[in-house]
Amino acid sequence: MADRTPRDLTSRETTQRPVSWKPPSILPDPIAEPGFTYRWVRTSMIGNADSTNVSRQFREGYVPVRAEDHPELMLEADQNSRFKGNVEVGGLLLCKIPTEVAQQRAAYYQNLAQQQMTSVDNNFMRENDPRMPLLAPERTSRVSFGRDKS
Repeated sequence: MADRTPRDLTSRETTQRPVSWKPPSILPDPIAEPGFTYRWVRTSMIGNADSTNVSRQFREGYVPVRAEDHPELMLEADQNSRFKGNVEVGGLLLCKIPTEVAQQRAAYYQNLAQQQMTSVDNNFMRENDPRMPLLAPERTSRVSFGRDKS
């Protein structure tokens, strides 16, 4: 006879797979503030200050996150940081930018990459000869898991 237990009395917790262990993130995650996107900006590399990178990110609109705004991150922050009062961990400074500006920035770089690919394709197809036509490159990719059974 079939089990007639109502569905709302059964739980998925018993059928879920056990969660496997994975190493913790090296950088702490800030508690998200609505309307802002966070990013870790490199302030030094191999012990040398990278002021050029920091100033470029500031010009793009990134603003350093104040330590008092995220006290949960101060457990891991560098104590002798060049950016006093901000969150810096291992040569990376936590910065934020309005989400709208981050989306505009991403769209700009996506458009730039698309223009570059169009230029490469046009340059490639310029060599086309009707006697031996070139095939336009496919811009799709496929991801498969496991062994190929063909």
